[in-house]
Amino acid sequence: MRLFDISLKLNGFEIDKARKVLAKIQNKSDKDYLNYIESQKREILSYHLENNAFYKSFAKDVNIEDWETVPIMTKRHLQQPIERRLSKGFTPKNIYLNKTSGSSGDPFIFAKDKWCHAMTWSQIMDRFSWYNIDFNTSKQARFYGIPLDKKGYLKERIKDFFSNRYRFSVFDLSDSSFEKTLNKFKTTSFDFINGYTSPIVQFAKFLKRKDVVLKDYCPSLSVCIVTSEMLFDQDKTLMETQFGVPVVNEYGASELDLIAFENPDGKWIINSDTLFIEIVDLNGKIVPKGTEGRIVITSLYNKAHPFIRYDIGDVGCLSAESCKRHPYLEKLTGRTNDIILLPSGKKAAGLTFYYITKSVIENDGNVSEFIIEQLALDHFKIKYVSKSKLSNEKEKLISTEIERYLEPNLHIAFEKKDKLKRPKSGKLKQFISRLTF
Repeated sequence: MRLFDISLKLNGFEIDKARKVLAKIQNKSDKDYLNYIESQKREILSYHLENNAFYKSFAKDVNIEDWETVPIMTKRHLQQPIERRLSKGFTPKNIYLNKTSGSSGDPFIFAKDKWCHAMTWSQIMDRFSWYNIDFNTSKQARFYGIPLDKKGYLKERIKDFFSNRYRFSVFDLSDSSFEKTLNKFKTTSFDFINGYTSPIVQFAKFLKRKDVVLKDYCPSLSVCIVTSEMLFDQDKTLMETQFGVPVVNEYGASELDLIAFENPDGKWIINSDTLFIEIVDLNGKIVPKGTEGRIVITSLYNKAHPFIRYDIGDVGCLSAESCKRHPYLEKLTGRTNDIILLPSGKKAAGLTFYYITKSVIENDGNVSEFIIEQLALDHFKIKYVSKSKLSNEKEKLISTEIERYLEPNLHIAFEKKDKLKRPKSGKLKQFISRLTF
């Protein structure tokens, strides 16, 4: 039984139709493919200028015949109630609604229409199939976080069941926790690993300390696919050695789609089927191939919410060998997360704060940016930009959540800022460790 497909359909995502449409796009001739991209760009731009009051106001000076007149948007342009940003005919009840992780320091609520989200899943399934992964039949070892509140926890566990996956916690990266993880691999025929880079790297380091190759204990394992954080060459080498399988790099954004995916030849192929991706300079001008610039993305199918020339907050460059039909990334800067070290000796992934800061991300858009710094083993500081200062009640709630996910007796300080200092890349890391040893 194809439970994953069934779960998508029950939620209103026409995955069978989306797969057929994607195949049709990919089978176009080079000329027809380029015409398709230009047609979709024009269509989605025209749609939002006609049907989205927010976007019509934002892009009031656009010349429909000149793509370069389309303004570049950032997350901060979108930090206002979701109802103000939806196109005609769409409501929170008939769309896919979610929140970004805030890993870039700019959290917000976003929306996709259900057809767009079906196309997203068709793209993900297509890329994973390069490694013989079928979400309906391949067993996934999932290294992601999970909400600790009862409702959120139960919802994710149900999703895990329908998605044929087992979830390992990234909140506890201790050796005792990894011993349990290893035992689960010994007794479960996992086909692939998927999840955040940093906790998977920590698991590989644990295996190295034990002088263990994971595939010796789990022969069915065929590939490890990491996402959400930068994958460094030395970490990739470590993981491939200790897992005994290839390690593949995925680059995506929840509000958009799968952006790029490493193919079996080691090339980071850009998704040019459902997205249009540009690399631009500080002035919004296209840079030459091989030159670093801001990654700007247009979602070609999202009619519920505009993501048109959207600056995702990352810096990267296209390979000099790229062409319009087959572009691929040569380099990506950003998305690294430190490891949290605690007084008890416990370690946790920096992305743990994704689940904690959900209590900060409000639909009223009060908090626009934040970073969390670890100043000592037991001392954290949350710097944030907001319209109004967090209430004592909200600060207490956040502190309580941090202790619930990490451990008790931590000191949490809050500091409201007018502006957060950004690194050269322009992207904020959500968590920064200031510890020195």
